Amino acid sequence: MTRYYFDVRDGDDLMPDDEGLELASSHSAQEEAALSLADLAKDAIRSRRIDGQGGLLAVEVRDDKGPVLQARFTVHVKS
Repeated sequence: MTRYYFDVRDGDDLMPDDEGLELASSHSAQEEAALSLADLAKDAIRSRRIDGQGGLLAVEVRDDKGPVLQARFTVHVKS
């Protein structure tokens, strides 16, 4: 099993994951990143006033060797 770390990017802010999760494969890490990103996006849209500039949310997955993948969500609101 490999330990994967799920760092969260909110705009220019990066919140590193110091604990990580042991998962069987990079596919499992991709699934976990997608689920985490969906929760982050839902919470961001519900709790923030998103202006016309939009925003970027991302889950950046890495292992002990380096970057593995990035799942991104960008929102732009036009009124």
